[in-house]
Amino acid sequence: MRLQGKVAIVTGGGRGIGRAYTERFLREGASVVVADVDEDNAKKTVDELQALGSLEFVRCDVSDATSTEECAQAAVDTYGRIDVLVNNAALYGDWDMADQSFEYLKRVFDVNLHGVWLMTRAVAPQMTAQESGRIINQSSGAAYNYSGRSTGEFTGLSAFNYGQTKWGVVGLTKFSAAQLGHWNITVNCIAPGVIDTEATQNIVPLSIIETLAKQQCVPGVLNAEDLTGAAVYFASDEARFITGQVLVIDGGKHMPA
Repeated sequence: MRLQGKVAIVTGGGRGIGRAYTERFLREGASVVVADVDEDNAKKTVDELQALGSLEFVRCDVSDATSTEECAQAAVDTYGRIDVLVNNAALYGDWDMADQSFEYLKRVFDVNLHGVWLMTRAVAPQMTAQESGRIINQSSGAAYNYSGRSTGEFTGLSAFNYGQTKWGVVGLTKFSAAQLGHWNITVNCIAPGVIDTEATQNIVPLSIIETLAKQQCVPGVLNAEDLTGAAVYFASDEARFITGQVLVIDGGKHMPA
């Protein structure tokens, strides 16, 4: 029960990795606000996990400033404080790799990167007033995955929007850590490798997931539960002097300095 008495907001907490974070935080004693734009899955998660502890669903579109502020206020109205924010929500399972338009690039940035900033901005007044808080951002191993084109004609600069946004989350983590540290608010980042979730299977065939797993130092396919221990640690009092850090969890495929 390392998070006993703490209040956490988990964006995208209704399914996949977000649901795993929600369940683990409840088992560690936290109260959880499931902030999600997917009402059906979020409500289903609340129904399935309510026996584990106190949790509430708040509809939240992280790309909308008003929605993020209302989510933070709802958490304060319900529980009186906000101790932890997990910025997990992102366009991924419904990511359209074929859409290379500037308009779609901006849409992915609005959710995956700007949404992290908006949610952080929304909880910051409460956390600074408390003089305590933990913010955990979700990046991706895709931030460290670069590939070049050695053959074929040049057809234009690709908008590898997902990887760009996740690299942006790494930078935003360090910026936010510097901005908020004075008030005992830490900001850290988890960068997972390919996780075997429904969202991943929507865009990456299982055969490719298994091939990627063999490229790791530690073989095997990661699942959402493999990330939850790191999130609990970052959220706990044990990590009070750890901030601005990125923890890559991918079996050693990427080892950034």
